[in-house]
Formats: sequence, C-alpha cells, structure tokens
Amino acid sequence: MSEQGGDPACWADRVCEQCGRLIEHEPHVCGLRSPIVVTGPPGAGKSVVGRALAERFSRSVLVAGDEFFAFLARGRIDPWLPESQRQNEIVTRAAGSSTGAYVRGGYATVYDGVIGPWFLPTFATATGLYSLEYVLLLPSEERCVENVQTRTGHAFSDDDATRKMHLEFAKATIDERHVLRDPPDGVDAVVDLILAGVADGRFRYEVSSAAALP
Repeated sequence: MSEQGGDPACWADRVCEQCGRLIEHEPHVCGLRSPIVVTGPPGAGKSVVGRALAERFSRSVLVAGDEFFAFLARGRIDPWLPESQRQNEIVTRAAGSSTGAYVRGGYATVYDGVIGPWFLPTFATATGLYSLEYVLLLPSEERCVENVQTRTGHAFSDDDATRKMHLEFAKATIDERHVLRDPPDGVDAVVDLILAGVADGRFRYEVSSAAALP
C-alpha cells in the first residue's frame, strides 16, 4: 500500500499545473489522500467549517460524526458523561473505519465531529491509514456557549456540557500545532488557514504503520 499522505499544494494564480483545475481559492490543494478531521467543543464551528472544506474539492465526502451517535437506537448514554467511555470508544472506531473507507475509495474526506486528543489514537487506528490531518478549533468558552445558544437546526443545546467539553479540550495534551485558537469569524478565512496547514504539514498526525490496512 502506498503511503496515504496528502498531495502537494499548488499556489498558482489561475490554473493548477498538476490537476488542471481552475483555482478559485488560495491555497489550492489539488488532491487529498489523508482525511481532514475538524474537531473541537460544541459551538466551535466544526460543522460549518467542515462543509466549507468539503466544498473546496471536486470529489469529496463530509463525514458527520454526530450521526454515528444517532445510530444508537436504545441504551444511548450522553457522550460527555463518564459512564459513556465504552460506548464512545465503539462509536469512535465505527466513525474512523467509515472515514478510512471513503479515503481509500478516492474521495477527499472531511470528518466533522468531537474527536478529543484522548480518542485520537483510537480514531486514527480505525481508519486503517498511515496519516490524517487533525485540526482542533478552540474559540473561547464564552464564544462556544453563545454559538450553541444561538444556532438553529441542531439538537444539542446544553450550556453546562458545552463548558465541560471546552475545558476538556483546553486541558488536553496535544501538540500546539494542531490547535487553531480563537479562529477568525469568517468561514472562508478558517478554511484557508486549514488548507495552508495541510499544505505545509502543520496538522499531520502519523498513525503507527502496524495499524494501516494493506
């Protein structure tokens, strides 16, 4: 199996010399063979940024992590509760496996969901890939709470759980290069920052070669 690394980025003005596509945004990543994981606490902007990222590619998949919890028909435990640990491990493996399948199928794949640094090795191993791009959006706690209170069309609205998960992300051990603290308000500006980081390897997370599928 060839290494699942990301293709080089193109910084041309109009047409990419490698893929021949018209460049509408800069930076332009002409191909993507590692998934981009966009994570963070509730209200961090994961879903909006994930959708905008997926739109930057001509053949892409947006894997919505919340849906994997929605598959739990009975006996579901709120995933921010301590007793949900085993459930969350199972859901994380299922989400990682699905994400890896789309990547191996040739799609530029963006994952939007809560994958804390404490679950990153579990998710990454489940993809069966050699690497992924891990982006942690971390606005201020108050900004996240405000976003949760004011957004529409989302089932989650628990302020206390939002604060709890924000604290967990803020205290988690992760290389600082993966973290976008206080990202700008404009979605396109955040997407540009992420694609620039993908291009220069800032967000790369290497998975043990023993975990990669042939």
